[in-house]
Amino acid sequence: MATKAERVEARLTPVQRRQIEQAAALSGESMSAFMVLAALERAETVVVEQATTVVPAAYFDRLVASLDQPDDAPRLERAARSASRIKAA
Repeated sequence: MATKAERVEARLTPVQRRQIEQAAALSGESMSAFMVLAALERAETVVVEQATTVVPAAYFDRLVASLDQPDDAPRLERAARSASRIKAA
């Protein structure tokens, strides 16, 4: 297990402190352990929510299908031809 060397402080109202102390006691954890676990659960939720994009299935299917349909991209085509000529030279 990693050594715990970092410290974080939080300012609480008396009501918040009592509520957290009560929940920690009911769960059989120290107040510190309870707060760390609660913060980690929230952090994981936020990271997953921010890193995931959820769209309706029909929209996703249209998006994927559109990737298979080539678009006209004349500037890109010219750049690719130009690069091929430079590479061949």
